Amino acid sequence: MKIHLTFVILGITTLSCSSSTSQSRQSSDSTVYTYKTASSDGIGKMYLGREIAHVMGFAGAAWLERDERQEEENTELAISKLPVDSRSIVADIGAGTGYYTFRIAKRVPQGKVYAVDVQDESVRFLEKRAKEIGATNVEAVKGSAKSPNLPANTVDLALMVDVYHELEYPHEMLQAIHKSLKPDGKLLLLEYRAEDLAIPIKRLHKLSAVQANKELAANGFKLIQRGDFLPIQHFLLYQKVE
Repeated sequence: MKIHLTFVILGITTLSCSSSTSQSRQSSDSTVYTYKTASSDGIGKMYLGREIAHVMGFAGAAWLERDERQEEENTELAISKLPVDSRSIVADIGAGTGYYTFRIAKRVPQGKVYAVDVQDESVRFLEKRAKEIGATNVEAVKGSAKSPNLPANTVDLALMVDVYHELEYPHEMLQAIHKSLKPDGKLLLLEYRAEDLAIPIKRLHKLSAVQANKELAANGFKLIQRGDFLPIQHFLLYQKVE
């Protein structure tokens, strides 16, 4: 497998804030988050010992749709392993260009895929693409930094593909996802393996299974499957618990 140097550019950012806004945010988040001087790839905000990474903006859309992605990540295998059937309700959180969204939609023809993103450019792109290809079971949703803005108790599977490490409010987002899931709902994280130093991804854009388990357990999720069958990503499947 050849891994292209395009992986190294994953730190493209679209977010900035004034020092006063940052100070206000620190004050309101002090019970959940801690802060330090930001590293080159992070925002200086810490959650359970992990610095949150900068966000890749929609300017990186071409990277998400690169021809080499199947070879590098084996996305077809990942999708084939999803715990869904033809009627499942799925939420692709941080959908971007819908690379996963529209492939998953084919697996749930009588179900639905919520394609959630916080960026207006992405939501518009997803809406347009769904109309172009006739994906009537795809609904684009404008999420926020703290919530995917999905109905409560409706989702069978929520997934985040190389997204979780960038969430500005992981605690709040996980709580909101938890509410959106059905009682037996599941959450899947696909994340570049931090345990493998040979994977040419910036450090904060990778996540270890140990760290993921710590953060998910703190928000009402239990690991039920750890799959390391993908070339460079963890496949971490969690069950919602009350």
